[in-house]
Amino acid sequence: MEVKEEISFTPTYSTYSKDTSVVEIVPIKNETRYGILTPLEICDIFERLNIQYSTNVLNPTSNESSYLSNSQAAINTGVYGVDFGYLKMFGVGQEVIDYMLSIRDLSSKLGIPENLLLESIKNIDNNMTDADSIAAIMASTYNDIETHLRQSGRESTAGLMIMGGWIEAMYIATQLAYDPLNPDPVVIQRIAEQKYTLTSLLSFMKNYYDDPVVVFYTKKLKYLKNYFDKFEIYFDQNDLEIDTTKQVLRSSGANMTITEENLNDIRLYIAKLRNEIVSI
Repeated sequence: MEVKEEISFTPTYSTYSKDTSVVEIVPIKNETRYGILTPLEICDIFERLNIQYSTNVLNPTSNESSYLSNSQAAINTGVYGVDFGYLKMFGVGQEVIDYMLSIRDLSSKLGIPENLLLESIKNIDNNMTDADSIAAIMASTYNDIETHLRQSGRESTAGLMIMGGWIEAMYIATQLAYDPLNPDPVVIQRIAEQKYTLTSLLSFMKNYYDDPVVVFYTKKLKYLKNYFDKFEIYFDQNDLEIDTTKQVLRSSGANMTITEENLNDIRLYIAKLRNEIVSI
């Protein structure tokens, strides 16, 4: 993380307020989480973004039965979790239930005890009209899944699940929120800030190089990181707050040296990687 001091540079995009009115207004600070997040938590990338509704970018639940290996099941459990979180933003319907059932089926393939999921399904049935409650239930379910995988010595499987969710979130953000013809600085900041999460994800996954699938995808993520390393994000040192306990950054804006070429490279590589992980 770079904190702006006496650095002379010209940002390509900035989300700091340009308000020069006489009345001083305390700026609202937004949060950015930079640690390892579960698939439902990574949906925070969608916050404050005017993302349109389109199921065309989601991984169809009809693919679920074709994910036969543990690695495919783990990665796409993460993918479906983000798809679920995306759909939840537009209300509760049959599609939300379909994705929840696919998550259950893939979890079963991973050997996750059914009792961890049955209670969640029951609670969802009892809260069908409350989208926020359903999201909270699913977030808790993902935490239970991750905890079970860790306790049973399958941290690498948990890592693949988390990776799948992050890639899917980035795919949706770069396909639906980012408009190459009319770039929105807020959208760009949300995408650019994912360089911090990517660094955390790579640091986590390097502990499990005994799993060849982890090694395979870590190499791909390192290649993606090269694109993120080409730009910097600078925060005003009097504005930035860092909560190391919650792994959260708080600021009212940021200055970025990211270019349209950087964004296009990230967008294209994410699309390629995402299509690879959901292919059957």
